[in-house]
Amino acid sequence: MDRVLRCLLVASLLAVAVPAQARTVWRCVRDGTVSLSTAPEPGSKCVAHELDDNAVQTPNLWGDFGVFSGTLYEREQDGRLVYGTRNLPGSRVYLRFTAQTPPGEPAHAGLGEVGAPRLAPHSAAFRAAARRYRLDEAWLRAIAHAESAFDAAAVSSKGAQGVMQLMPEVATEYGVADPFAPEQSIDGGARYLRDLLRRYGGDRLLALAAYNAGIGTVARYGGVPPYQETQAYVAKVGALHRRYQEALGTAPERPAGAVSPSPAGQPAR
Repeated sequence: MDRVLRCLLVASLLAVAVPAQARTVWRCVRDGTVSLSTAPEPGSKCVAHELDDNAVQTPNLWGDFGVFSGTLYEREQDGRLVYGTRNLPGSRVYLRFTAQTPPGEPAHAGLGEVGAPRLAPHSAAFRAAARRYRLDEAWLRAIAHAESAFDAAAVSSKGAQGVMQLMPEVATEYGVADPFAPEQSIDGGARYLRDLLRRYGGDRLLALAAYNAGIGTVARYGGVPPYQETQAYVAKVGALHRRYQEALGTAPERPAGAVSPSPAGQPAR
């Protein structure tokens, strides 16, 4: 029964084995609390995560909770034994554990707030960087707005710096000698975003998640990580992007092949 825990409590780093059939772990959220289970929990919002038995490091499915103690429960569901960390009706204690989740990721929700577009700050630098790296200028400006509210001296609690809130290692990699110089920050951030778009085949959502939480985190979760900070950041940039598209006079995107509904009483053409 060792392998149940390795599959289930991946983030707790408990070194116990798991049965061969338990390769999927469900991360379940209910009333603001998180649990892990070998099957979806009734009454919770659950997302499945496939685990690789051969992975060097298993993913942190819990989130940034520091050190905490919990209980693994066993229960019957749909005619089979299920293991989970939430005490549901019919559950019995299987074992108690103490888990230590990894330190917080560089993810943060951004220092800027959703508001009216601001086209004046560093406008020449944004135009030049968007043109140079073939980026949507509205998207680039939206990211800067969300990251720093265009404050060249901004420093986040995670250590990100400047207009584009570059982490020191990213600034070094992209040759940004002074991360607090707006032109350098915007150019370095734009080049990094271009490379992220190339990595993810043009998927802006994944590029944005990686810009916020790191490439390794996106790889670990196979997509946008479940961190509250990243979820809030992605939503904020999306809202700002639409506002900057309108302010710059660029048409918003829509699904390929989409057909607008005809006015009531008129046939579709």
